Amino acid sequence: MPDIVCDTSPIQYLHQIDLLHLLPALAGRIFIPPAVLHELEEGRSIGIDLPDVKTLAWLTVCSPTDAATMPFEHDLGPGETEVLILAMEMSGVVAVLDDGLARREADRRGIAVIGTLGLLLNAKRAGLVVSVKEQIDRLQFHRFRVSPVTRAAVLKLAGEAS
Repeated sequence: MPDIVCDTSPIQYLHQIDLLHLLPALAGRIFIPPAVLHELEEGRSIGIDLPDVKTLAWLTVCSPTDAATMPFEHDLGPGETEVLILAMEMSGVVAVLDDGLARREADRRGIAVIGTLGLLLNAKRAGLVVSVKEQIDRLQFHRFRVSPVTRAAVLKLAGEAS
């Protein structure tokens, strides 16, 4: 099980569908950069249903060392940017990102990447969830955006295509 550097949205959405426990079940060590911590804390402060990071003993906040020197796409948010930088600095980690631009930047830089839907596929393969379709439906109820094409492809990979 690889170590991961996680962005805000996978934590948010897994928490909102009561599956946040999948992260420590599917990964070795789990890191978030300070920008992700800030986004989670800020969201909680305005009433968004997000986990209290201080209660997650399996999660480690880790600051990237070269944050100011790495040029990235200008449209990336601070969380995605720090996840990518940290993933580049740490050997053998997987970046957990849902944002399309951040995923393309990760691919361009040779950073292994997975998203929330990939985590759900891995969870099904590990016997941790029964239905990926049910979990995607729950995610979409919480405004997780997934195109019909991506949804169909993920369900096919899960063996749940109709």
